[in-house]
Amino acid sequence: MRRAAFFDRDGTINVNFGYVYRPEDLAFVPGVPKIIREYNDAGMPVIVVSNQAGIARMIYSEEAMHRFNRHMNVQLEKLYGAHIDAFYYCPHHPDYTGPCPCRKPAAGLFFQAARDWGIDLSASVMYGDKESDRIAARNAGIKRFYWVHCDRNI
Repeated sequence: MRRAAFFDRDGTINVNFGYVYRPEDLAFVPGVPKIIREYNDAGMPVIVVSNQAGIARMIYSEEAMHRFNRHMNVQLEKLYGAHIDAFYYCPHHPDYTGPCPCRKPAAGLFFQAARDWGIDLSASVMYGDKESDRIAARNAGIKRFYWVHCDRNI
């Protein structure tokens, strides 16, 4: 079992302008790509766990989200020498699709990543910008949580 660094996406890695899915809207939260690179250099998997309610709300498609994630990873590599190893996401929203075990603050995304990657969640870390991120990490047994604060007007 190994440790991992988990990150929320919108508002934590990229500036959250509200339902961000177009590659041209990517803006990194200052300092976060460097943190990701430090985990890469240490050999720890970097895993995104993200609620993507815009899919349930039909604002954007899963393919649009995947396209954005690929673009984010290309830009991380190109600009910072960093990368994200895996993206896990919840495409649901309780008002549209009902409750689900993968939507944060539930811990389903963490448990799936732990199974897929052989991760010891209790030895891992989580970065997020919302209380639901902190609660989800706690529900997954992650003890170290780091708040990321971003001024949306960057």
